[in-house]
This record gives sequence, structure tokens and C-alpha cells, in this order.
Amino acid sequence: MSDRIELKTPPSQFDVVGDAWVVHNPRFGAEGTHFHTYGLLTPYFKGLTEGKLMATHCVNAKCPIGHGKADSWLPPRADCPDCHQPMEWTQVTDPSGYIYSFTHVERGGTGLTIETPYYQIDVKMPGVGTIVKSYLVNRTPIKIGDKVRACFLTGKAASNTCLDLYFELI
Repeated sequence: MSDRIELKTPPSQFDVVGDAWVVHNPRFGAEGTHFHTYGLLTPYFKGLTEGKLMATHCVNAKCPIGHGKADSWLPPRADCPDCHQPMEWTQVTDPSGYIYSFTHVERGGTGLTIETPYYQIDVKMPGVGTIVKSYLVNRTPIKIGDKVRACFLTGKAASNTCLDLYFELI
């Protein structure tokens, strides 16, 4: 067994409709394909495939919580949950942080194509007001507070899903 896990997810096919991706998820063969749109969150998924971590933040000065200067959201939100105004996109320029919590996964669920065992981790990043959930490629024992950085499956390796974002120990 390697000291790093491998993702064995084939790339999801998708159509571009306007600015949105519509992902094909063939759960039960072609006739059972589920179509899911990323809609207004398409920039997040597209960014992952380009090696960029895109977040949203509220710029509404009248927002009762952030007053237009709130931290970024990951996963992103199209609209601010506090003032319901559209959020703006921003790139997380330093996609590193620390392990906030974790679970050691011995057996993945149906359809999950991450090699087991692996760590599912929650990451706290500076300037991001939410906790990012992902997976760690390292198999070595970890602890809360360990430093990690975001990595991406890009190009032909991209799955076009949230699994294109993963973390490794720094």
C-alpha cells in the first residue's frame, strides 16, 4: 500500500448551457443518467479543474452581518445567507490551512471511488469563514492542527466534481 491514496474517479461528462455546467451522472447506465447543474456555482468547479480555489464573499455594505467585508465562503454560495444579495467571486490566493477535524475512513460508500483507507478532513483557512471538507492524500497518522495545502486534479485528470479538490500535508 502506498503512503498516498489515489482517486479512481473517471471524469464526469458535462454540457455547457449558458455559463453553467450540466453534469451527467450515469448511475444506472445511459438510460439512468442523472443530470445535475452546477448553475451559479459553476465558477467553483471550473476553477478546481484549472488549479484555482474560487470562493464567494458578500460585498453588500447593508448586510447585517458582514457589512460588505465578510470572510469568503467555501463551499461558495451564490447569494449571501444573511442579506440574500448576490455574492462576488474571489480566488483564494493561499489555499492552505490546518486540520480542524478529521475522520479515518476504512470503507467508502457506494459509488465512492477514493482508495481506502483515507482521511476525510475539515480544513480551516485564513480569510475563509467556513470550514472546507475534503480528503487528504497522505496516509500517515495525523492530528488536529496539522498544516495542509489544497491541491487539484486538473486537465485530463479532473473528475469535474468536488473530488478535484484534495489536501496534502505541508
